[in-house]
Amino acid sequence: MLKDNLVQLRKYHSLTQEDVAAKIGVSRQAVAKWESGETSPDLENSRLLAELFGVSLDDLVSYDSRKEGGLGVPPKGKHIFGVVTVGDKGQIVIPARARKVFEISPGDQLLVLGDEATGLAVIKTDGFMAMAEIIRNMAGKGGAGE
Repeated sequence: MLKDNLVQLRKYHSLTQEDVAAKIGVSRQAVAKWESGETSPDLENSRLLAELFGVSLDDLVSYDSRKEGGLGVPPKGKHIFGVVTVGDKGQIVIPARARKVFEISPGDQLLVLGDEATGLAVIKTDGFMAMAEIIRNMAGKGGAGE
């Protein structure tokens, strides 16, 4: 997985092996060996690679695009949780990993937002209301847009 992720990310960012090597301070041969799977980068070089490509260290090392519908390693902080099926009444089941990452528990209220150009978003209602309160307070103090 690591070797495949390195190749995919390097090509996605339009970098050569020489470019990657120069940016993290190793030889082009080292990068070539990592991409072939002959060797693996040490922890510090792995961290530098993850930083260079804007991905998490965990995803750099263990992301398996075959299990994610062929999609490449997502940017740091972005997630692909898989596909859900809409039921007869419009209900969906939020994947367990998504519920864990975003701390969604039974009984939590979620707000569904939509934009016909970009799609749907689902957010926890309490987080949205807290943000709305901050905006309302800023507007009351003349701080929003003035």
